Amino acid sequence: MIKFIKPKFWDKKQISFISIILIPISLLTLVIIFLKKRLSKITSFKIPIICVGNIYIGGTGKTPVSILIAKELNKLGFQPVLLRKYYRSHNDEFEQIKHSFKNLIINKERSNGIIEAEKQGYDTVILDDGLQDYQIKKDLKIVCFHNNQLIGNGLVIPSGPLRETLSALKNIDIVLINGKKNIAFEKKILSYNKNLEIYYFHYDPININDFRDQRLLALAAIGNPENFFKLLDENNLQVDEHIAYPDHYEFSKKEIEKICFRAKTKGYNIITTEKDYFKIKKYNLNDIRYLKMSTEIIEKNKLISRINKLYGKDI
Repeated sequence: MIKFIKPKFWDKKQISFISIILIPISLLTLVIIFLKKRLSKITSFKIPIICVGNIYIGGTGKTPVSILIAKELNKLGFQPVLLRKYYRSHNDEFEQIKHSFKNLIINKERSNGIIEAEKQGYDTVILDDGLQDYQIKKDLKIVCFHNNQLIGNGLVIPSGPLRETLSALKNIDIVLINGKKNIAFEKKILSYNKNLEIYYFHYDPININDFRDQRLLALAAIGNPENFFKLLDENNLQVDEHIAYPDHYEFSKKEIEKICFRAKTKGYNIITTEKDYFKIKKYNLNDIRYLKMSTEIIEKNKLISRINKLYGKDI
């Protein structure tokens, strides 16, 4: 997969000149999406398939939401498994998931992963990503947005950050928004599908006090590093330097040692994301700590009750 730092013009409200130049390629993207939808042979499976995906590319919180849903179903006596498509560069997310929830299947083909889940006796598959995999029949489709970006400039890749247009919401059941209530955005997405169920969620820092009264260097290689940096600012941490890398960036030991040396010479402590920490902990460096987070869904019980209807039950 191509790794790149997200262009700033993607999130500008006014469409930039660069976006306009790239529109012909975006139109080609839309043609490819249309053909994939029309030509894909849809396969149904014996157990419920819950898909947690996004339309805005990366950084919307779908993995933490997938883990939370899996844990809640586990509490109710179900045996869910998270399914991720194998990408060599995504080992950071795989390690993060396994640290939080042990039931994880990784497969180069999602369909084969679902068959594997059925054979192993799981009763639910939670697709973490895979909304744009049109070969799989999903019993419940959930789309995540982050309130900091929402849909950016509203254009499709490469003119903008969207994997497909908002018209895709016509076939979505639930939208989860990471952040504060946004009535204007709710109205916008409901205009595409009046039956959408909308929920909100947020991250609660667990160990934020471990970083107070320190000068910090913040390191992030995630979909939207600015969201991590903003979270630190909102919690009144003193961040003197920010370092951002492309999503899923694979740090070498030499690069990490260089960052640690830079921080030490300036008197900074390093704070990073959980996802990045599990990517670099193999280097056994004690100079890097991560911000532990919990995911909290507003009206969580209502959401889980909605999911429970897949099994013909209610709570």
